Amino acid sequence: MSGLPAATRGWLTGPGLARLWQEARKRLESNGVQATGSLRLTAMNAQERNDLSLLLGKPLTGAAATVRLDVLDARLRASAAGLGLRQTLEELGPPLTDRRAARADVAARREQVWSSLASSLDLSPLADQEWPRRWYDLLRRAGVPKGVTPEAAIRTLQQAVQVLTALLGPEGPKRNGTLGRGELAAMATGSAHGLDDGTWLARLVQRGVALAHATKFPDDAAGRRALWRLVSVTPDEVSSTVLTYGLRPEGEGWRERALRERADHHAEVHVTPRDLHGLRLQLPARTLIHICENPRVVEAAADAACVQPLVCTSGSAATVVFTLLDALAVTGCRFAYHGDFDWPGIALANRVIRRYEARPWRMGSADYEHLAARSQAEGIPQLALDGQPVDADWDSDLAPAMTALGVALHEEATLDVLVTDLSRQT
Repeated sequence: MSGLPAATRGWLTGPGLARLWQEARKRLESNGVQATGSLRLTAMNAQERNDLSLLLGKPLTGAAATVRLDVLDARLRASAAGLGLRQTLEELGPPLTDRRAARADVAARREQVWSSLASSLDLSPLADQEWPRRWYDLLRRAGVPKGVTPEAAIRTLQQAVQVLTALLGPEGPKRNGTLGRGELAAMATGSAHGLDDGTWLARLVQRGVALAHATKFPDDAAGRRALWRLVSVTPDEVSSTVLTYGLRPEGEGWRERALRERADHHAEVHVTPRDLHGLRLQLPARTLIHICENPRVVEAAADAACVQPLVCTSGSAATVVFTLLDALAVTGCRFAYHGDFDWPGIALANRVIRRYEARPWRMGSADYEHLAARSQAEGIPQLALDGQPVDADWDSDLAPAMTALGVALHEEATLDVLVTDLSRQT
């Protein structure tokens, strides 16, 4: 129930005092909700000047006025309102927020995050080691990620200490064999995905492992997997795959024989990071490896019993794709690349061509224009080219040609030509 008489409330909420209450609210919320200090109103109109004169009990004639908040508080208490400034503002609007106290509370809760981490480290078996102090300092400088509450931060940091104790504490080296990352995550968080790449907990643990082993923190997925292996943790190396066709590595290991047999039967192969650890990828010198973007090209090549080896990026190219291509490059293989004629496709082509000095494969402006004209003549619905243009490193005319026609062409539009190329004996 309102503490202000109806008539008084009606007058106080009039347009002549609206700016006064707005500025008074800002001032009280910033100074501990105390009616101290003053505020200044400028460019007042006649109604504002008249209403403020009545409220303060003194005539105001200028366009500006300085209002002492303690005087305003006293006038309100002595008026029909019968309430002080703070109570009046809360009657007229939402409750006041003590921003100074709120900031102090946030600072205290933030400090609690780091005092909790320091305490967890001091009480852990890691306390006698040197690297945890550097880890603590590094984390404190970096701060808590945006959106993570202090309570969640405390919980995650404690989980990180728990995981690092299991990996690097006195009992860690005595563990026999390896431990799966999912298993380790479930032990610490209750979820097998708690240490997945990209999670804050995974980054915290990896920072600690890197410091403990005096190694640089990795900036790619392959490096992060290597970091896990330093502490005998096996990351998931079977769910991510690279799609291949026609690879015939030399050697008599079962992996090499399996690839050659699949190639003999014109069958595609999904190669995992786990496969690559034990695979000897030695191909005849200067073997040409064709690279495509879409799995449909591999499927068509297999159906047509093509003879040329092929690696598929399956879109944006996961780390395992580059791991395989890197290994092939080391053996002296050459590469030819084809992808989609859209802006993401050109960006990926630039990346692959730069990294492996690959030659463009049916990726010139003439190829694009021919395919666009052919698809239009065949009555194929045109796919609009969206996004920001990307210049092609290998053909300065390609981006302008694509911009002019405004048509995106996926690899499926040129399957027949690609399959013909892959069918030729070199």
